[in-house]
Amino acid sequence: MIIGSVRCELLIYDVHSLKEKRSVLKSLQTRLKQRFNLAVAETNFQDVWQRAELSIVTVSNQRVICERELERALKFIDIESEAERTLTTYEWL
Repeated sequence: MIIGSVRCELLIYDVHSLKEKRSVLKSLQTRLKQRFNLAVAETNFQDVWQRAELSIVTVSNQRVICERELERALKFIDIESEAERTLTTYEWL
């Protein structure tokens, strides 16, 4: 069994409160979970308006499958105009 995780920092533009930030992140998290069947959570910068860190996790019996699913999720995040992905870190277990 292979567990793949990605932590990615996001810059969220055009938000002026934590409430707006949470709305953007909640929408992104929900769409990632529904489309790709991944575990997604906000793991850092909860009290900062325009910055966030998302952790995305998937499990499979092959590393190639995990890599493909995580890459698809990251491409989906990159397409979003509300947030820009900056630092990305992979971890394999």
